[in-house]
Amino acid sequence: MPARVLIAKPGLDGHDRGAKVVARALRDAGFEVVFTGIRQRVEDIVNIALQEDVAVVGLSILSGAHLALTARTVEGLRAAGAGDITVIVGGTVPAADVPRLREAGAAAVFPTGTPLDELVDGVRALTAAPAPGRAGMTP
Repeated sequence: MPARVLIAKPGLDGHDRGAKVVARALRDAGFEVVFTGIRQRVEDIVNIALQEDVAVVGLSILSGAHLALTARTVEGLRAAGAGDITVIVGGTVPAADVPRLREAGAAAVFPTGTPLDELVDGVRALTAAPAPGRAGMTP
């Protein structure tokens, strides 16, 4: 069964083109993808993650509020007993903020411009999902 990934747009950011591209790339790579749409509250993202039984929550943030929104999402998942759900972050993220996002609980950070194959491979590694058609193959 493919891993389920929630792509979420927290906060007031109204731009979703990148999130849709990521959602499609993950879907095309064999993941089950749920997309929240724009302007979601952290509480709603946590509830959707629980309802959809996802393995990964991908936050797409372009607004500059990535540190606070990531920390709140990770805290919300932990408070709901879902601290095992992996949180990743993508979008407009300065390189200096990557370590701070990791400290806040993000398992991976994919800044704007990350090649899609790198992102897919990263999510695959986090979910231990083999590439389609490659199960049981050894390098």
